[in-house]
Amino acid sequence: MLVISFAREKLNELGNATQAALEAGFVRLRPVLMTALAMVIGMLPMALGLGEGGEQNAPLGRAVIGGLMFATVSTLFFVPVVFSMIHRRYRPQPAPQPNLGGTHVPA
Repeated sequence: MLVISFAREKLNELGNATQAALEAGFVRLRPVLMTALAMVIGMLPMALGLGEGGEQNAPLGRAVIGGLMFATVSTLFFVPVVFSMIHRRYRPQPAPQPNLGGTHVPA
């Protein structure tokens, strides 16, 4: 969500969907990687089956780590690519001009 939100802000600012998606990806790269790495490191003891009875929970730990790695890759690469493809034809709308004369001018 944060990648898309940031990309939409940059799209309104820049007017280029590809450039907006790239900037969003670069800005969000570090926080996404740090969050994923913290979770993977936290799940390693479970995935390795350490401790008494740990072999029962090891498959769950491995599945969580695999899903997290897939989600991280898709967040950093797949989401910006799809965003730029969807918003490829976006043209920024000019800001409405205030009517200072007091008369209504039809558009």
